[in-house]
Amino acid sequence: MTVHAPPLGRLGVLGTGSYLPEHVVSNEVAGARAGVSAEWIQQKTGILERRYAADHEAASDLAVHAARRALADAGVDAGDLAWIVVATSTPDHPQPATAAILQHRLGAHHAAAFDVNAVCAGFVTALHTGARLLAHPDEHRPALVVGAEVYSRILDLGDRRTAPLFGDGAGAVVVGPVGEGRGFLGSSLRSDGHLHGLIGVHAGGSRRPASRETVADGGHWFRMRGREVRQYVEDRLPQAVAETLDAFGVDPRDVDHFVPHQANAQMLEAVTARLGLPRARVHLPVRRHGNTGAASVPVALDEARRTGGLDDDQLVLLAGFGGGMSCATSLLRWGR
Repeated sequence: MTVHAPPLGRLGVLGTGSYLPEHVVSNEVAGARAGVSAEWIQQKTGILERRYAADHEAASDLAVHAARRALADAGVDAGDLAWIVVATSTPDHPQPATAAILQHRLGAHHAAAFDVNAVCAGFVTALHTGARLLAHPDEHRPALVVGAEVYSRILDLGDRRTAPLFGDGAGAVVVGPVGEGRGFLGSSLRSDGHLHGLIGVHAGGSRRPASRETVADGGHWFRMRGREVRQYVEDRLPQAVAETLDAFGVDPRDVDHFVPHQANAQMLEAVTARLGLPRARVHLPVRRHGNTGAASVPVALDEARRTGGLDDDQLVLLAGFGGGMSCATSLLRWGR
């Protein structure tokens, strides 16, 4: 089912930030572990390298760096935040929420904090959620929305279907009031739960609690049925983009920037050619950091903003898609 959420008034992105760990893992290293060549990885994915978190870094550590950069960019003090929403499928712990740890680390003592898990559609889903919370007429404080992942901890490094694709990172935005004619135009969320088996970590929860058996059979590793996932994206993403633009009365020719989930450069280049966005600049930094899950959209958005790629009043389309299966899109007119 798809739900289209109407415009939110004058709420938009006040600032962006991102963080990628220092440790670079080349295709040569990733390929050797997975039993494939560096050339094979580049040919199949378009990815040249990815980053892995240090041993002492968890999702909240990456999130802190990205959040502080976004707050500084927005000129917002953490103590003034109303909400912190963290999108992650690799939290520090099963509980408490990674957002609560981030709230403490930032000193955002007046903010309510919680996590969202829509896997790689997580950030756009969390962005929608954070913006809707601020739509209340009595709420005038900003929200912090973060995507943070440490996929290197759940990868079977010998699995060529998954290990070469993924990396670690975090991205963040501050959401708050913006000028007339700018901000969110609307968002669309879709869930296809009958396909929930295509992507997942199948042990460690209440269905299959952690045990010697689940560790021995690799139940805690991330698994993905790649061909079926690709088919889902090829079918659903063009449909989701078309439905979103139509729902909010936007001509595809008016979209200036398209920032998709950074799943696989080769796949994205093929799919975006079918989206019917003739003027849109497609942002694909995936080649340098791999698929960072819920972090990939805000990392790409931050790079686009900091390199001068986004101008005021331009129309930006964000799209996330991933496990569940789920797809989320958001339209905004850029500028504060």
